[in-house]
Amino acid sequence: MCALEGLVNMHKFILRRLLLLIPVMLGVSFIVFSMLHLAPGDPAVTIAGEHATLEQIEAIRDAMGLNDPFLVQYGRWLGNFVFNQDLGVSRANHSVVDELMSRFPATLQLAGAAVLVSVIIGLPIGIISATKQYSIFDNVSMFFALLGVSMPNFWQGMLLILLFALNLGWLPFGGLRGGAHNFVDLILPAITLGTGSAAVVARMTRSSMLEVIRQDYIKTARAKGQAERVITTRHALKNALIPIITVVGLNFGFMLGGAVITEIVFTIPGIGSFMVNAILQRDFPVVQGGVLFVALTFTVVNLAVDILYSFVDPRIKSQYR
Repeated sequence: MCALEGLVNMHKFILRRLLLLIPVMLGVSFIVFSMLHLAPGDPAVTIAGEHATLEQIEAIRDAMGLNDPFLVQYGRWLGNFVFNQDLGVSRANHSVVDELMSRFPATLQLAGAAVLVSVIIGLPIGIISATKQYSIFDNVSMFFALLGVSMPNFWQGMLLILLFALNLGWLPFGGLRGGAHNFVDLILPAITLGTGSAAVVARMTRSSMLEVIRQDYIKTARAKGQAERVITTRHALKNALIPIITVVGLNFGFMLGGAVITEIVFTIPGIGSFMVNAILQRDFPVVQGGVLFVALTFTVVNLAVDILYSFVDPRIKSQYR
């Protein structure tokens, strides 16, 4: 009975969070549409070209509804997205939704691989640094953590390409052969994108673990003679996971929004590089649709992180009523 009640409460919580997404996405969509609407330049002139006549430009404006009032344009754009999953067409006369969805798998796999790298590197470093506070390992690891945060992805990616791709020839340095299905192609981009996040994960793990291992129940576990490895993994780490999960989830959301520099350096056909090209070409439908897609993805990731909390900390599950 308790398990069934907990499941029902979980469903209610998820439903409430999904309903809260509606005003958030409305606000984001309005801000995005307003900013691009007020941006300098005329999409009709961009589409028509430099040598178009005023009559041709005006015809394009009428066809695109650019002469309608602002709220009418916004309502039409939002309605097309909600009811028809339509965000317009790009300058290449392709569906914006189709363009985004075709590039999303590459960004998703890159972000997933980078998060995996950040956890594999950052979590052990943070745990060891916390259990050996102020040791040589702690000082050295935190130095490299700061170096990983401060080093730009561009230069980090270029160094990896020069070393492992050009000089040693061990790994490929560009693109995703086979449409993002080749794991080897993801190694260098994932390391480039993941090491900076690994530094953040390491620092958060260290600070969270230090706070937990000072608690009374950790002292009690030691007094009972439990092994230090058991205390660290079963008691300390489990109770320190909430802020770590938050950092990992936020990093994953940002990466799904488009790891622009990494995608450009490694010529990955993802969301980030696509958005940069759209901005340079003043492709307004793509920019509007892309930002909305990124915001929606980020909010969904945050929802997933909130739900994951309850499986890590049972105390949070009791709040789902």
